Amino acid sequence: MERRSRIDALGASLLVSSALLLGLNQVLIKLVNAGLQPVFQVGLRSACAIIPVVGFALLAKRKLSVTDGSFWPGVICGLLFAAEFILLFQALEFTTVARASIMFYTMPFWLAVAAHYLIPGERLSRYKVFGLLLAICGIVLAFYDPSESVGEKVLLGDLMCLAGAFLWGGIPLMVRTTRLAKSTPEMQLVYMVGVSAVVVLPISPLFGELIRDLTPTLVAIFAVQVLFVVSTAFLTWFWLLKIYPAAKVASYSFLSPLFGVFFGWLILGEHITIWILLALAMVSVGIVFVNKEAD
Repeated sequence: MERRSRIDALGASLLVSSALLLGLNQVLIKLVNAGLQPVFQVGLRSACAIIPVVGFALLAKRKLSVTDGSFWPGVICGLLFAAEFILLFQALEFTTVARASIMFYTMPFWLAVAAHYLIPGERLSRYKVFGLLLAICGIVLAFYDPSESVGEKVLLGDLMCLAGAFLWGGIPLMVRTTRLAKSTPEMQLVYMVGVSAVVVLPISPLFGELIRDLTPTLVAIFAVQVLFVVSTAFLTWFWLLKIYPAAKVASYSFLSPLFGVFFGWLILGEHITIWILLALAMVSVGIVFVNKEAD
Protein backbone atom coordinates (compact mmCIF):
# COMPACT_ATOMS: atom_id res chain seq x y z
CA MET A 1 0.00 0.00 0.00
CA GLU A 2 1.31 3.45 -0.93
CA ARG A 3 2.36 5.97 1.71
CA ARG A 4 -0.08 8.74 2.65
CA SER A 5 0.75 12.24 3.81
CA ARG A 6 -2.09 12.59 6.33
CA ILE A 7 -4.27 10.44 8.56
CA ASP A 8 -7.46 9.39 6.76
CA ALA A 9 -10.62 7.77 8.16
CA LEU A 10 -9.15 4.26 8.04
CA GLY A 11 -5.96 5.33 9.77
CA ALA A 12 -7.83 7.29 12.42
CA SER A 13 -10.14 4.39 13.28
CA LEU A 14 -7.25 1.94 13.56
CA LEU A 15 -5.19 4.38 15.61
CA VAL A 16 -8.03 5.03 18.06
CA SER A 17 -8.65 1.27 18.41
CA SER A 18 -4.96 0.64 19.02
CA ALA A 19 -4.82 3.49 21.54
CA LEU A 20 -7.76 1.92 23.38
CA LEU A 21 -5.98 -1.43 23.64
CA LEU A 22 -2.72 0.20 24.71
CA GLY A 23 -4.56 2.24 27.35
CA LEU A 24 -6.15 -0.92 28.70
CA ASN A 25 -2.74 -2.55 28.69
CA GLN A 26 -1.52 -0.36 31.57
CA VAL A 27 -4.24 -1.79 33.82
CA LEU A 28 -3.68 -5.36 32.62
CA ILE A 29 0.04 -5.18 33.36
CA LYS A 30 -0.56 -3.97 36.89
CA LEU A 31 -3.10 -6.74 37.51
CA VAL A 32 -0.85 -9.51 36.15
CA ASN A 33 2.10 -8.21 38.20
CA ALA A 34 0.29 -9.75 41.18
CA GLY A 35 0.73 -13.20 39.64
CA LEU A 36 3.96 -12.91 37.64
CA GLN A 37 7.19 -11.12 38.41
CA PRO A 38 7.25 -8.04 36.10
CA VAL A 39 10.42 -8.83 34.13
CA PHE A 40 9.38 -12.46 33.71
CA GLN A 41 5.99 -11.22 32.48
CA VAL A 42 7.77 -9.14 29.82
CA GLY A 43 9.77 -12.09 28.51
CA LEU A 44 6.93 -14.62 28.72
CA ARG A 45 4.51 -12.27 26.97
CA SER A 46 6.97 -11.78 24.11
CA ALA A 47 7.67 -15.52 23.84
CA CYS A 48 3.96 -16.37 23.72
CA ALA A 49 3.28 -13.65 21.14
CA ILE A 50 5.74 -15.17 18.66
CA ILE A 51 3.30 -17.98 17.84
CA PRO A 52 0.24 -15.89 16.79
CA VAL A 53 2.38 -13.27 15.02
CA VAL A 54 4.31 -15.82 12.94
CA GLY A 55 1.13 -17.85 12.41
CA PHE A 56 -0.71 -14.82 11.04
CA ALA A 57 2.24 -13.92 8.81
CA LEU A 58 2.34 -17.41 7.31
CA LEU A 59 -1.42 -17.57 6.77
CA ALA A 60 -1.45 -14.12 5.17
CA LYS A 61 1.67 -14.98 3.14
CA ARG A 62 3.65 -12.05 4.53
CA LYS A 63 7.37 -12.00 3.89
CA LEU A 64 9.52 -13.01 6.88
CA SER A 65 13.22 -12.55 6.17
CA VAL A 66 16.40 -11.68 8.06
CA THR A 67 18.59 -11.58 4.92
CA ASP A 68 17.26 -8.31 3.48
CA GLY A 69 19.60 -6.08 5.47
CA SER A 70 17.15 -5.66 8.34
CA PHE A 71 18.78 -8.07 10.81
CA TRP A 72 20.90 -5.68 12.87
CA PRO A 73 18.37 -2.83 12.90
CA GLY A 74 15.80 -5.45 13.89
CA VAL A 75 17.98 -6.68 16.74
CA ILE A 76 18.49 -3.13 17.99
CA CYS A 77 14.74 -2.50 17.88
CA GLY A 78 14.19 -5.73 19.77
CA LEU A 79 16.60 -4.60 22.49
CA LEU A 80 14.82 -1.22 22.71
CA PHE A 81 11.50 -3.05 22.92
CA ALA A 82 12.77 -5.29 25.72
CA ALA A 83 14.30 -2.46 27.74
CA GLU A 84 11.23 -0.24 27.26
CA PHE A 85 8.88 -2.83 28.71
CA ILE A 86 11.20 -3.92 31.50
CA LEU A 87 11.14 -0.31 32.66
CA LEU A 88 7.36 0.04 32.29
CA PHE A 89 6.44 -3.26 33.95
CA GLN A 90 8.83 -2.62 36.83
CA ALA A 91 7.61 0.97 37.17
CA LEU A 92 4.05 -0.22 37.70
CA GLU A 93 5.29 -1.90 40.88
CA PHE A 94 6.09 1.54 42.30
CA THR A 95 3.73 4.05 40.71
CA THR A 96 0.08 4.23 39.70
CA VAL A 97 -1.42 3.56 36.28
CA ALA A 98 -2.33 7.25 36.06
CA ARG A 99 1.19 8.55 36.73
CA ALA A 100 2.75 5.85 34.54
CA SER A 101 0.49 6.92 31.67
CA ILE A 102 1.53 10.55 32.01
CA MET A 103 5.23 9.70 31.82
CA PHE A 104 5.18 6.79 29.38
CA TYR A 105 3.01 8.53 26.80
CA THR A 106 5.36 11.45 26.43
CA MET A 107 6.82 9.25 23.68
CA PRO A 108 5.12 11.15 20.80
CA PHE A 109 6.83 14.34 21.93
CA TRP A 110 10.29 12.74 21.78
CA LEU A 111 9.45 11.13 18.44
CA ALA A 112 8.09 14.31 16.87
CA VAL A 113 11.18 16.28 17.89
CA ALA A 114 13.53 13.56 16.61
CA ALA A 115 11.55 13.12 13.38
CA HIS A 116 11.95 16.86 12.75
CA TYR A 117 15.71 16.29 12.35
CA LEU A 118 15.88 12.70 11.08
CA ILE A 119 12.88 12.02 8.84
CA PRO A 120 12.41 14.11 5.66
CA GLY A 121 9.01 15.73 5.34
CA GLU A 122 8.13 15.55 9.04
CA ARG A 123 9.34 18.92 10.23
CA LEU A 124 7.68 20.59 13.20
CA SER A 125 5.40 23.42 12.09
CA ARG A 126 3.94 25.90 14.55
CA TYR A 127 0.65 23.98 14.36
CA LYS A 128 2.31 20.70 15.27
CA VAL A 129 4.26 22.25 18.13
CA PHE A 130 1.12 23.87 19.50
CA GLY A 131 -0.84 20.64 19.14
CA LEU A 132 1.79 18.52 20.86
CA LEU A 133 2.22 21.00 23.71
CA LEU A 134 -1.54 21.32 24.14
CA ALA A 135 -1.93 17.55 24.29
CA ILE A 136 0.91 17.22 26.81
CA CYS A 137 -0.70 19.91 28.97
CA GLY A 138 -3.97 18.03 28.72
CA ILE A 139 -2.42 14.82 30.00
CA VAL A 140 -0.74 16.65 32.87
CA LEU A 141 -4.01 18.41 33.69
CA ALA A 142 -5.84 15.09 33.79
CA PHE A 143 -3.79 13.94 36.75
CA TYR A 144 -3.04 17.25 38.50
CA ASP A 145 -3.57 16.96 42.25
CA PRO A 146 -1.79 19.52 44.48
CA SER A 147 -2.71 17.57 47.62
CA GLU A 148 -1.00 14.35 46.51
CA SER A 149 2.03 13.23 48.50
CA VAL A 150 4.64 11.55 46.32
CA GLY A 151 7.20 9.18 47.82
CA GLU A 152 10.62 8.17 46.54
CA LYS A 153 9.38 4.87 45.09
CA VAL A 154 6.66 6.65 43.14
CA LEU A 155 9.21 9.11 41.73
CA LEU A 156 11.48 6.19 40.80
CA GLY A 157 8.59 4.59 38.92
CA ASP A 158 7.88 7.88 37.15
CA LEU A 159 11.51 8.20 36.04
CA MET A 160 11.50 4.61 34.78
CA CYS A 161 8.42 5.39 32.68
CA LEU A 162 10.09 8.48 31.22
CA ALA A 163 13.12 6.40 30.29
CA GLY A 164 10.84 3.79 28.75
CA ALA A 165 9.09 6.48 26.69
CA PHE A 166 12.44 7.68 25.32
CA LEU A 167 13.36 4.12 24.27
CA TRP A 168 9.93 3.59 22.73
CA GLY A 169 10.43 6.67 20.58
CA GLY A 170 13.57 5.08 19.17
CA ILE A 171 11.65 2.15 17.70
CA PRO A 172 9.61 4.03 15.04
CA LEU A 173 12.72 6.04 14.20
CA MET A 174 14.61 2.81 13.50
CA VAL A 175 11.67 1.46 11.51
CA ARG A 176 11.56 4.57 9.32
CA THR A 177 15.27 5.38 8.89
CA THR A 178 16.95 1.96 8.44
CA ARG A 179 16.63 -1.11 6.22
CA LEU A 180 13.98 -2.28 8.66
CA ALA A 181 11.60 -0.05 6.67
CA LYS A 182 11.77 -2.66 3.89
CA SER A 183 10.50 -5.40 6.20
CA THR A 184 6.83 -6.26 6.57
CA PRO A 185 5.12 -5.11 9.79
CA GLU A 186 4.89 -8.77 10.78
CA MET A 187 8.67 -9.19 10.45
CA GLN A 188 9.25 -6.02 12.42
CA LEU A 189 7.13 -7.36 15.26
CA VAL A 190 8.88 -10.74 15.07
CA TYR A 191 12.15 -8.91 15.72
CA MET A 192 10.56 -7.11 18.69
CA VAL A 193 9.07 -10.12 20.44
CA GLY A 194 11.77 -12.59 19.37
CA VAL A 195 14.73 -10.58 20.62
CA SER A 196 12.79 -9.57 23.75
CA ALA A 197 12.00 -13.18 24.63
CA VAL A 198 15.57 -14.37 24.02
CA VAL A 199 17.12 -11.56 26.06
CA VAL A 200 14.62 -11.09 28.89
CA LEU A 201 13.65 -14.64 29.91
CA PRO A 202 17.22 -15.69 30.86
CA ILE A 203 17.75 -12.62 33.06
CA SER A 204 14.31 -12.58 34.69
CA PRO A 205 15.35 -14.82 37.67
CA LEU A 206 17.72 -12.03 38.71
CA PHE A 207 14.70 -9.90 39.61
CA GLY A 208 13.12 -12.28 42.10
CA GLU A 209 10.71 -15.20 42.24
CA LEU A 210 9.08 -15.75 38.84
CA ILE A 211 5.62 -16.90 39.95
CA ARG A 212 3.67 -15.00 42.58
CA ASP A 213 -0.03 -15.51 43.31
CA LEU A 214 -1.04 -16.67 39.83
CA THR A 215 -4.76 -17.41 39.39
CA PRO A 216 -6.84 -18.57 36.36
CA THR A 217 -8.21 -15.03 36.06
CA LEU A 218 -4.71 -13.58 35.80
CA VAL A 219 -3.78 -16.23 33.22
CA ALA A 220 -6.78 -15.12 31.14
CA ILE A 221 -5.77 -11.46 31.47
CA PHE A 222 -2.25 -12.39 30.40
CA ALA A 223 -3.70 -14.17 27.35
CA VAL A 224 -5.61 -10.99 26.43
CA GLN A 225 -2.30 -9.10 26.49
CA VAL A 226 -0.66 -11.64 24.20
CA LEU A 227 -3.46 -11.93 21.65
CA PHE A 228 -4.94 -8.45 21.55
CA VAL A 229 -2.27 -6.03 22.80
CA VAL A 230 0.98 -7.47 21.43
CA SER A 231 -0.27 -9.54 18.49
CA THR A 232 -2.99 -7.14 17.33
CA ALA A 233 -2.40 -3.58 18.58
CA PHE A 234 1.38 -3.60 18.10
CA LEU A 235 1.12 -5.21 14.67
CA THR A 236 -1.44 -2.61 13.62
CA TRP A 237 0.82 0.16 14.91
CA PHE A 238 3.80 -1.05 12.87
CA TRP A 239 1.60 -1.36 9.78
CA LEU A 240 0.37 2.21 10.27
CA LEU A 241 3.97 3.46 10.52
CA LYS A 242 4.62 2.12 7.02
CA ILE A 243 1.64 4.03 5.60
CA TYR A 244 1.35 7.31 7.54
CA PRO A 245 3.82 9.95 8.87
CA ALA A 246 5.49 8.74 12.08
CA ALA A 247 4.82 11.87 14.15
CA LYS A 248 1.14 11.89 13.20
CA VAL A 249 0.75 8.20 14.05
CA ALA A 250 2.46 8.80 17.38
CA SER A 251 0.24 11.79 18.14
CA TYR A 252 -2.72 9.47 18.60
CA SER A 253 -0.85 7.79 21.45
CA PHE A 254 -2.01 10.74 23.56
CA LEU A 255 -5.41 9.02 23.63
CA SER A 256 -3.99 5.94 25.35
CA PRO A 257 -3.58 7.47 28.83
CA LEU A 258 -7.15 8.75 28.62
CA PHE A 259 -8.35 5.26 27.83
CA GLY A 260 -6.08 4.08 30.64
CA VAL A 261 -7.89 6.42 33.04
CA PHE A 262 -11.26 5.13 31.86
CA PHE A 263 -10.29 1.49 32.34
CA GLY A 264 -8.62 2.36 35.62
CA TRP A 265 -11.99 3.73 36.76
CA LEU A 266 -13.89 0.76 35.34
CA ILE A 267 -11.58 -2.00 36.58
CA LEU A 268 -9.59 -0.52 39.45
CA GLY A 269 -12.22 1.89 40.77
CA GLU A 270 -10.26 5.09 40.12
CA HIS A 271 -12.20 8.35 40.37
CA ILE A 272 -12.74 10.45 37.23
CA THR A 273 -12.95 14.21 37.80
CA ILE A 274 -13.68 17.31 35.72
CA TRP A 275 -9.92 17.49 35.09
CA ILE A 276 -10.18 14.31 33.00
CA LEU A 277 -12.95 15.79 30.83
CA LEU A 278 -10.99 19.02 30.31
CA ALA A 279 -7.89 17.02 29.43
CA LEU A 280 -9.84 14.99 26.88
CA ALA A 281 -10.93 18.20 25.12
CA MET A 282 -7.35 19.53 25.10
CA VAL A 283 -5.95 16.29 23.71
CA SER A 284 -8.61 16.14 21.00
CA VAL A 285 -7.87 19.72 19.88
CA GLY A 286 -4.14 18.98 20.09
CA ILE A 287 -4.50 16.07 17.68
CA VAL A 288 -6.34 18.31 15.20
CA PHE A 289 -3.44 20.77 15.24
CA VAL A 290 -0.79 18.03 15.01
CA ASN A 291 -2.48 16.80 11.83
CA LYS A 292 -2.94 20.30 10.38
CA GLU A 293 -0.69 21.12 7.46
CA ALA A 294 1.37 24.31 7.61
CA ASP A 295 0.10 27.12 5.40
